[in-house]
Amino acid sequence: TDALTLREYRAMTPAERLDAWRANRAELEAAARTLAEDQRVPWYGPSMGAKSFVTARLMETWAHGQDVVDALGGERPATERLRHIAQLGFLTRGWSYQVRGAQAPATTIRAELTAPSGEVWVYGPDDADEVLRGPAEDFCLVVTQRRNHADTALEFGPAGRDWMEHAQAFAGQATSGPVPRPLIAVSGPRRRYSTTMVSTWVSSTIIA
Repeated sequence: TDALTLREYRAMTPAERLDAWRANRAELEAAARTLAEDQRVPWYGPSMGAKSFVTARLMETWAHGQDVVDALGGERPATERLRHIAQLGFLTRGWSYQVRGAQAPATTIRAELTAPSGEVWVYGPDDADEVLRGPAEDFCLVVTQRRNHADTALEFGPAGRDWMEHAQAFAGQATSGPVPRPLIAVSGPRRRYSTTMVSTWVSSTIIA
């Protein structure tokens, strides 16, 4: 439980917690370097291959880092390292259904994700039934359940929509992602804004 695993860290000061996180990160990196590529690592749910295990830890760190960014109303630039999370997100389509006791639709999907550099990362067969397109960062935010797909620029067909509504790139029990963020009308078509954009718009409107 959280009380058992987090008790020690909840008693720390912010500076102590940061130091502990950095020390544990270094220990995890050292341990990960000892794993063979074909080694299986026991984890919540099915065991994971060594590469997938390390990628999952990267995904979790990035996703919870997004929680911090959102809580502070900040921004952080996307980088090419999102490739690892995007690939994991694509590979866990089946898991997103399995964890809910369901089977993924037979419809095949190819993902064409635009990286921060402008390069397009492609996952899935060329002759797929549907294509999912959009920014790689948006895809990563959805599969880690940090954004609702309605708050992104992702484009998809019916099977893609169903996937994005169930997407879960992490282990554990099935969880639901966030609901769509509020719509605000500002001199024209209605757009969906992030919390930061809403706060900035409201502040500038009040000041004006």
